[in-house]
Amino acid sequence: MAKTKKLSKAPTSDTGSTNSAGSSSAPTTTPSWLTDSLPLPALIVLDLDYTLWPFYSDIHISPPIRSLSPFVLSDRNGEHFSLFPDAPAILRLLSSPQCNIRLAVASKSPVGDLCREVLKSLRLPETEIRGQPKKVIDVFTTGGGGGLEIYESSKLRHFEVIAKRTGVRYEDMLFFDDERPNFEVESVGVTMKLVGRQGLCWEELEKGIQLWRERKGIVPATAGGSGSYAGGRW
Repeated sequence: MAKTKKLSKAPTSDTGSTNSAGSSSAPTTTPSWLTDSLPLPALIVLDLDYTLWPFYSDIHISPPIRSLSPFVLSDRNGEHFSLFPDAPAILRLLSSPQCNIRLAVASKSPVGDLCREVLKSLRLPETEIRGQPKKVIDVFTTGGGGGLEIYESSKLRHFEVIAKRTGVRYEDMLFFDDERPNFEVESVGVTMKLVGRQGLCWEELEKGIQLWRERKGIVPATAGGSGSYAGGRW
């Protein structure tokens, strides 16, 4: 597929990851999917280019990169790079004990080392390890993270490796990606949510979780009752 998407500019900011779409934000209220007592995916897998961040890693970045702030990077041409606006807060929430959801990356980018460097260089707001903001890469590689599959291959191959590493069933995975051909992962039971121009944002996350629940046959609990799903009760 020809890569035609333009780079979204990211002005330097010390408050969070920003680009032309707006600034980093957390939801004003606790997401309903987090408090409704219904099951959540065991593992959420994310694409990188135009899903987690608004650029093509192999086209738009000219190494070396350096940090302008914990949330914004610059390359040798002076271009600025960061995650999509909502992504830092989303990663922070999903990786928290409150959610207990494992996270992984499945990307066809041919510059895996550069992608890892970007993930290591960017930080998450309001999270600290030994007094320092938590690295973005840590949510995928530590504390039960599902790991990073970043190389040119079929997404089916990426998921095969992730499933073997984590032991999570395909049916318990939710995948966010911006390219329709990657719906191929649904052939093995993964639920995929196609993201729009805003990439990973709160609206897409909620829609993805709702879609996963629908695919699992989950029915919201009635007043005074318990929820049920196709495989039984919980």
